[in-house]
Amino acid sequence: MAHIIVVGNEKGGSGKSTTSMHVATALARMGHRVGGLDLDVRQRSFGRYLENRAHFAAREGLDLPMPVIGALGEGGDPLSPALTALEAECDFILLDCPGSHTKLSQMAHTLADTLITPMNDSFVDFDLLARLSPEGKILGPSIYAEMVWSARQMRAQAGAGPIDWLVLRNRLGTQAMHNKRKVGGALQSLSKRIGFRVAPGFSERVIFRELFPRGLTLLDLKDIGTEQLSMSNIAARQELRDLVAELNLPGVSVNF
Repeated sequence: MAHIIVVGNEKGGSGKSTTSMHVATALARMGHRVGGLDLDVRQRSFGRYLENRAHFAAREGLDLPMPVIGALGEGGDPLSPALTALEAECDFILLDCPGSHTKLSQMAHTLADTLITPMNDSFVDFDLLARLSPEGKILGPSIYAEMVWSARQMRAQAGAGPIDWLVLRNRLGTQAMHNKRKVGGALQSLSKRIGFRVAPGFSERVIFRELFPRGLTLLDLKDIGTEQLSMSNIAARQELRDLVAELNLPGVSVNF
């Protein structure tokens, strides 16, 4: 069985597609067989990212490591046939969920061996995980955390393994600001209550927006002739390296 990685929350603009693309292509670059499937049937940012990569590589004659692009099936359960097709040739399957609650997203969470939840480092995004009092006290889990709890219960009833849940703090400020410390403290407290791990994700960088039209990632820059990396690019590569290591995926040893 392929190891299923789900990237999801219920808010747009948190970096899900960027995270999905960089994790999937990093695994492919390390020699693993990877499938990618976009469950956002309207925006398809991850799917477009993968298609851009295939078109750019073909146009430039480049042999870039490429995840297998999956396609949803038809009917009431379009996810199962797509996963069956990918499992035949993949070690890992990455599912990128939409920034809203959908039936497909709910199904994907019940299948997740590893769940990655990117969030902007703010209490606006934190509200999807837990409700806070005006004084900052955690009152209880919020809508997304409750959906993950439901997915865990369904997996337990089916005899499947636990979900390893990792919350990524994206767009962290470079300085130890007061809000940053408060969000970090609240996340650490909540993580013990509802069962997730906290890790730093990607900082806000222009390079991520520039790479999308060509379907490239930070690890592809030397393949397209960028021999001299800027300090920002080097720091971003280290963030990706730390993220892949933090995922603790089976059989994966980070070597980039």
